[in-house]
Amino acid sequence: MEKIDFKKEFSELYAPKRGSFSQVKIPKMRFFMVDGKGDPNTSEDYVKAIQVLYSVSYTLKFMSKKQLDKDYGVPPLEGLWWAKNMKVFESGNKDQWLWTMMIMIPDHVPTKLVETAIATAQDKKTELDFSKLRVEAFTEGLSVQIMYVGAYKDEAPVIHELHNGYLPANGLIPNGKHHEIYLSDPRKTAASKLKTIIRQPVKKGS
Repeated sequence: MEKIDFKKEFSELYAPKRGSFSQVKIPKMRFFMVDGKGDPNTSEDYVKAIQVLYSVSYTLKFMSKKQLDKDYGVPPLEGLWWAKNMKVFESGNKDQWLWTMMIMIPDHVPTKLVETAIATAQDKKTELDFSKLRVEAFTEGLSVQIMYVGAYKDEAPVIHELHNGYLPANGLIPNGKHHEIYLSDPRKTAASKLKTIIRQPVKKGS
């Protein structure tokens, strides 16, 4: 049985060049999503959200393999980040950060199986709260992204260059939330080698 690797199959989405901004058209995709607030380094809600997302995503993967005869690697964790006052976001006051953590649901999986996977994961992981989990279609469209390698805490200069250099130089303005895709496991990878896609949905400026 062939195992689908979405990072290779959709390389234009998950493998941008390191150190170089590029424009890409993001198609409509389905995700498992959990919303929350607070510093991801200290928030218990953040940890629980990640546990819920991986629990249901791996449950769905094994159901796809068994019932649909299609195996795949669970897609990477992704996050949307913002704040009610974006000055707070830019200043790094993470306690006020709002976030949506999410993992993509493959197109080949029917809605009924997704629903079954959620119910199954909930029955198996009774210690987790699945009440905030939802399934949602998400479309970003035109976006600018870059492969960043390094510690999460050192992303600020790249984000600043994106918003204050690349976007205005190319007649673009933000059109959605700051988006990050985590390609490395921080539990197993040195901070200096972490691979993160930094993505910003955009539109043409007036």
